[in-house]
Amino acid sequence: MKPVELDAVDIRILCALQAHGQLSKSKLADMVGLSETPCWARRARLTKAGLIAGYHADIALSRIVALTKVVVTVSLKSHHKSDFVQFEKYILNCHEVTDCVSTGGGMDYVMTVVTTCLPAFQTLMEGMLDAELGIDRYMTYIATRQIKSVRPELARLVAVRGPEVETG
Repeated sequence: MKPVELDAVDIRILCALQAHGQLSKSKLADMVGLSETPCWARRARLTKAGLIAGYHADIALSRIVALTKVVVTVSLKSHHKSDFVQFEKYILNCHEVTDCVSTGGGMDYVMTVVTTCLPAFQTLMEGMLDAELGIDRYMTYIATRQIKSVRPELARLVAVRGPEVETG
């Protein structure tokens, strides 16, 4: 898919929305230094292009309910495409898995699992094993405290890089 052409104003709009969520027309225009109508038209174009995937609130869940967060690495027994498809289909329907990435190297997947307690986590893992998903082994890491959890800063990612390093 061809990347969407973005200028500095588009980047400022996306950065403002990423940092603050859904904003009023006037607030967004003030933040990016553009009048309301063209700012809102750009926002609509960015939304239509699929660059704004949604809006959400970061809820302090631990202040509402006791949680157990576990990072799990998973290695499958075999590496046929159908094995990956089966595992991923199961994970997509598992609400306790809040994050899952496919990885290269020693493990096939790294997941974050959030449950109300360790016994609930163990029940979840036993269910995954019972589902015969082709799991060879898994390792668990109990999260004891959150040090950092942020979204990547768009402005930093698209900033002009310094001089290219010569190779050769």
